[in-house]
Amino acid sequence: MNSIYGIDMEKSFNEMISAQKKLLKGMEVMMNVSEEGSDCTPKELIYKEDKMKLYHYTPLVKSPCKVPTLIVYALVNRQYMMDIQQDRSVIKNLLELGLDVYIIDWGYPTAEDRYLTMEDYIEGYINNAVDVICKNNNVDKVNLIGVCQGGTFSTIYSALHPSKIKNLVTMVTPIDFNIDEGLLFKWGKYLNIDNMVDAYGVVPGSVMNSGFIILKPFQLMVDKYVGLIDNIDNADVMGNFMRMEKWIFDSPGQAGETLRQFVKDLYRDNKLVKGELVIGDKKVDLKNINMPLLNIYAEYDHLVPPSASKPLNDFVSSTDKEMCSFPVGHIGMYVSSKSQKEIAPKMAKWLMDRSKK
Repeated sequence: MNSIYGIDMEKSFNEMISAQKKLLKGMEVMMNVSEEGSDCTPKELIYKEDKMKLYHYTPLVKSPCKVPTLIVYALVNRQYMMDIQQDRSVIKNLLELGLDVYIIDWGYPTAEDRYLTMEDYIEGYINNAVDVICKNNNVDKVNLIGVCQGGTFSTIYSALHPSKIKNLVTMVTPIDFNIDEGLLFKWGKYLNIDNMVDAYGVVPGSVMNSGFIILKPFQLMVDKYVGLIDNIDNADVMGNFMRMEKWIFDSPGQAGETLRQFVKDLYRDNKLVKGELVIGDKKVDLKNINMPLLNIYAEYDHLVPPSASKPLNDFVSSTDKEMCSFPVGHIGMYVSSKSQKEIAPKMAKWLMDRSKK
């Protein structure tokens, strides 16, 4: 009898055997899959200060752009997201399109870094990196690409040192923190940051990661693993998955005083757009940003909603300013096919056109 209680036993048996074969093949793939391949674009360490390292990527064209480009990533994750693998590398793409690219690696803060402030990062590390690049290239200005929190830092830096920035590009960058969208922005207003920083000193990356995962728990903790079953025997898919997982959980701790200031001055008091933010002894005035500005945001960003990024163009004095959106999420800005085909080329052309003047 092939059917019991309406169940096709032969079909069910064949499906079970097929699933077992797929699982066995998947186990073999998982045993041999490599998550290596991230951060592979050739580069050279040219400057180091405390945990911060400044790298220069080997140019991939004969005559790269004469104005060097510095990328400033967020503190909370590792910058190699922009070079996650060679066929999905924003860095490699920018180099092939003619840019001369530098990047800051913030490293992993330890106990002695707990008292680092936003001034240390912006007026110290970023400013010193810019000076090194200018000296090495015999130029007075650099192009600056700021990503997420690194975009906030880059915006502040450009307002404090407009004479050193030729062109400014911000990607998925929070500027106006007084928005009603996004759980992260709501949490930031009520988070007891003093207790957290006082308890930890350097807030562990695992603590920060737990907060980010809670923002989209089903997608980040359930859906992606359920969806993985369908491709468990596909070595390419598994390799991509492992690289992303490694990056997600490779989260540096956060220097306590910097995090305290970022939460209180920006998430809670929104001082940047109010013109009340003070870095060291300097007030940050966004009107000082007079260089060309390209403000890129992701339409489906759950971490930095468009409403947090778009207002930047209203606060600067730049006459050459552009807003550009793409139908991707926060991470899709770097790893999606659209990133490779549209976003990186847009940035490269925009910067190249404005670096000739």
